Amino acid sequence: MGMRVRAQTSPFRNRIEIMGYRVAIVGATGNVGREMLAILEELNFPVDEMHALASRKSKGNEVSFGEKTIRCQDIEQFDFSTVDLVLMSAGGAVSREWSEKIGKAGPIVIDNSSAFRKDPDVPLIVPEVNPDHIKLAKKKNIVANPNCSTAQLVVALKPLHDAAKIKRAVVSTYQSVSGAGKEGMDELWNQTKAIYGLGDATPKKFPKQIAFNVLPFIGEFRDDGYTDEEAKMWDETHKMLDPDIKLTVTCVRVPVFVGHSEAVTLEFERPIAVEEARAILRDAPGIMVIDKHEDDGYITPVDAAGEHAVFVSRIRKDPTVEHGLNLWVVSDNLRKGAALNAVQIAQLLDEQGMLKTASGYRTLTVG
Repeated sequence: MGMRVRAQTSPFRNRIEIMGYRVAIVGATGNVGREMLAILEELNFPVDEMHALASRKSKGNEVSFGEKTIRCQDIEQFDFSTVDLVLMSAGGAVSREWSEKIGKAGPIVIDNSSAFRKDPDVPLIVPEVNPDHIKLAKKKNIVANPNCSTAQLVVALKPLHDAAKIKRAVVSTYQSVSGAGKEGMDELWNQTKAIYGLGDATPKKFPKQIAFNVLPFIGEFRDDGYTDEEAKMWDETHKMLDPDIKLTVTCVRVPVFVGHSEAVTLEFERPIAVEEARAILRDAPGIMVIDKHEDDGYITPVDAAGEHAVFVSRIRKDPTVEHGLNLWVVSDNLRKGAALNAVQIAQLLDEQGMLKTASGYRTLTVG
């Protein structure tokens, strides 16, 4: 990480003064907001001040950051010129209302919603895939975080595309209910209990029962029969990786609390052997390959929950197309699919010297 460090010596002690940042999280009480707080602490991102922001109805609620408890402030009353970095995870409507205003006030906004992902003046970033695009952040002081399913997909595709150029991809997702927020997780929990005679199983968050079921529908239908969730995946992959990749997607909601899975079929321009693909993926950043021909030689969402990596399993030849491979890709959607990627973007901004450090120094005494 690119923290700027200044060492001072005196007859009595050595002081290392580390520049830290003033950080605000909008949507701090949500699933992803809480994960952002946890991961900033886990990765030792240099924070001098932390502010938790939410809507007026959540004002006064408390969240944890390390050993501290922080009381949520009302976004309407907050002065954004007093912070250096804002992590935004409060949905597209809030982001469309606030992100550009916040950017003009000075801090850089890392936005987890879909509001600015297609904006040509806003970089859409997965640090393992297109870190060089971060330079565009200064245009609006906004960086977009991709859709949770896209993030893990492009991490797996990038090294293979560099090696053999992907012509076409077919992706079917198996997306957990946490992708729909706390309400989605509550609905799965309540419906599961209700089916055993302990309550009402009527769908509220999802259009049909999610417990013991799968729903081939996420988002809203478009005129072409695809959903906007499916369109996000190809739009974002084209923006970050390569607009020439032909990509078709079916997004499915499954009764899993945390962790998205994807069955991926790839067609390449040149032959690529399973062993070569496995070696390429093992050497790639952010990926763990768990691929043994054994009963438990693959990763499931339960295995990936709480982990940082994108896991790849079931790497095998697809004999139905020329130069084809099949993959199984799994990741914790609240982490790499959202909060972790946002914090990694913050680390990238720090490494590139793109965050101002008006918050001064934190002083650590050593020796």
